[in-house]
This record gives sequence, C-alpha cells and structure tokens, in this order.
Amino acid sequence: MEGSTAETNTSTAIKQDKVVAKAEWIMKWEQKNICFHQQHVHRLLENYVDLLLNNRTNLRIFFPLCGKAVDMKWLADMGHSITGVDVSEIGLKDFFTEQNISYVEEQVSDIPGAKVFKSLSGNISLYCCSVYDMCSYANVLSSLMGREFRYLLVTVSYDHTKHSGPPFYVPDVEVDKLFGTFCCIKHLEKVDAFKERHQKWGLDYFYENIYLLTPKPNLN
Repeated sequence: MEGSTAETNTSTAIKQDKVVAKAEWIMKWEQKNICFHQQHVHRLLENYVDLLLNNRTNLRIFFPLCGKAVDMKWLADMGHSITGVDVSEIGLKDFFTEQNISYVEEQVSDIPGAKVFKSLSGNISLYCCSVYDMCSYANVLSSLMGREFRYLLVTVSYDHTKHSGPPFYVPDVEVDKLFGTFCCIKHLEKVDAFKERHQKWGLDYFYENIYLLTPKPNLN
C-alpha cells in the first residue's frame, strides 16, 4: 500500500477472534451510530504522545481503523505524515469536511476497489479499504513498522460474559500472543473509562489499557 510504511503507529482497536463485519461497520456510519467516535484527541494519546514521538520529527504515523479520528489532524499539525485505513468512505470524507481540509480522491491500482483520499498539502492519506483483507491485523502492523517504530496500543477490558462487543475485550495474554514475538510490550496505564452507555450494555466496569510497543533488540 502506498505510503503505509509506518515508523510510528497508534491504534484503539485490535483484531481478536472476531471482528465487526464490513457491512455492519459501514451501516453504523450510514446510520450515524458512531458513539465510539471521540470529538477530542484521545486523552491517553495526549498523555503519552511524547513516548510515541520520542523526540523525533517528520514521522510517518499509521492509523488503522481510523474513521474520522481527530487525532490524525492533531498529529499532522505537528508536522507528521498521516496514513489511515478504514472501510467507511463516509467516515473518511467526514474527516476532511469536519477538519476543513481540502482533498482529492484517487483510485488505488494495486488494491481492487480501494480509494485513497489525499489532503492537498500531501501530509494526510486515508485509504478506503479493509485492513483485514491483508492477512491478519497484527501481521499487517508488523510489516508496516520501521526499525525504530513506537506503537501506542489501547485495548479495553470489561466483563465479557455480559457484553460480546464491539468493542471487543482483549486480555493481556492476547496482546502478548499477537505482538510479543517482535515487540517489547510495556503496560503504561489502566484508566476507568466507564460511561452511561456501558451501563446500558449491562456492564459494571469498563477500562482502557494503554501499552507502548517497541522493537525487540534482536530485531534491529
């Protein structure tokens, strides 16, 4: 994929043993059922952005399952190049419209049916296709990471016997299974993210966990 070799990555989702079907995800955007979208930069990204950037400038930052995340413009305004991927064309176009960014639309010749929306400034490229079409989520990310990558990963934890997702519960052991072979994994913080909608799902608690993933020394 053009422009997708990422030196730094940030994500708020991870593929476990099940995912939201493509049609269901697109329908959520069509029906504006997007309670997962945050109007402001994710607080954990704000808190740990210095660890992500590690005193580096002009990074290439990859946003898988990006939707219209405002975090992308926030990082682009710092001078970084953004590549995002999402199956929802609505979400991607909404990003440019709501952030008042002019863009062009192009076909992607090497990905059947895919489009890319590029800012006229050239620092933001959002691809309309499924990241899951490229084998598995963790393998895709590992193939995109540069030698000195830094990857902020946010997962959620709750009583999965009371709610089947999405978002999907991801235990620590799953994170280690997916990324442990090529990453050093550091758990940074566990924060209470319980809201009224989680109570309506029948949950008593809902936590966000943030990890910093860096390359294992023997991989450099």
